[in-house]
Amino acid sequence: MTPSLTRIPRALVALGLALILALALPQASARAQNLFAPAIFVNDQVITRYEIQQRARMLTLFRAPGDIDRLAREQLIEERLKQEAARLMGMTLPEDVVTEGMEEFAGRANMDAEQLVAALAQSGVSEESFRAFVHAGVLWREVAQARFAPRVSVSEDDIERATLALSGGAPVRVLLAEIILPVTSLEDAETKQALAARIATAQGAAQFASFARQYSAAPSARNGGRRNWQALSDLPPLLRQVALGLGPGEISEPLPIEGGLALIMMLDIEEGEPPARQYSAIEYAAYYIPGGHSEQALARAAQIRARVDTCDDLYGVAHGQPPEVLDRGAIAPEEIPADIAAELALLDPGEVSTRLTRANGQTLVFLMLCGRSPRLDGEAPSIENLTNFIRNQRISSLADGYLEQLKAEARIVAP
Repeated sequence: MTPSLTRIPRALVALGLALILALALPQASARAQNLFAPAIFVNDQVITRYEIQQRARMLTLFRAPGDIDRLAREQLIEERLKQEAARLMGMTLPEDVVTEGMEEFAGRANMDAEQLVAALAQSGVSEESFRAFVHAGVLWREVAQARFAPRVSVSEDDIERATLALSGGAPVRVLLAEIILPVTSLEDAETKQALAARIATAQGAAQFASFARQYSAAPSARNGGRRNWQALSDLPPLLRQVALGLGPGEISEPLPIEGGLALIMMLDIEEGEPPARQYSAIEYAAYYIPGGHSEQALARAAQIRARVDTCDDLYGVAHGQPPEVLDRGAIAPEEIPADIAAELALLDPGEVSTRLTRANGQTLVFLMLCGRSPRLDGEAPSIENLTNFIRNQRISSLADGYLEQLKAEARIVAP
């Protein structure tokens, strides 16, 4: 990934030392010049053989699949483009942010950054190469957020659909189209990656269907990649997560599968009626006003209504009065008096009813619904996590398309 700014002077120092040593050690000089010679030009930037060697060693240690040398070159090319995009946006990263990223990465292997750096060094990977790898990942994340986050919104419908789908609270069906690109060899992988990136930018279902008929190896190709309606809960977990991050008309990023790549387009979403919602508790407050439905009592109720927005505000209304003038609690639905339960069923949180009385009609009940606690059969999905997941999926998809655009417009030369 994109090298940190401190790498450039170090590379120049290395080149300078190689030139100085040339007078005394010509063979060592030739090896150094070969090591630090340009291997790839990306617009006005250079990737050296040393960087490719370092990245390949690191990817080998990380057990990356596929052709390691090819992957190392592809990563470094993309990282130069990401670095250039960040520079044009005036974006830089403080060193402490990069250090935090190194700690986060090392944590995935149950290590801290110092331990991982030491382990990499034993296999010939420098700390600077690892830092450059992390720097590029964090930098691109910041670029993607700055460039695309303002364009991505997650609606309440998106969250509700995802929550219901994951919890089984409502039947959600999806209509998907698919394209399966078989990869038969390492040489074929590069061609199919480029094709998948082009398909991911398809404009509309008709163009996606055309790509499917032309390139897809799935049986659905003859139908333009269109699958049958399917319950979201019946999809494999990975595909379910991908579908949750797509809106109608959106296409996933290329997904690695056994023997190829897959792209998924969301054609439509259909939601059934959710079952009647069950509640474990209903919280309400009842403030008692003498006078029943008399004009004086109703006027007092109107005054209180104008003063309060939530149940908590009633504590101020009841201040200095006997404790029994205000009842508040969270009660199981089956334990709530029938007349109060019937009124609460008509209210939203913060709304008030003054239809009920007590003491043979001599006391007016100022009834306010505070809230309802849903009954959960298991661990509830986090709304914040769902929101972040859907948003990040959409940002990632836009960022991938942007990167492919940068690659298409770049001048990349490998001498």
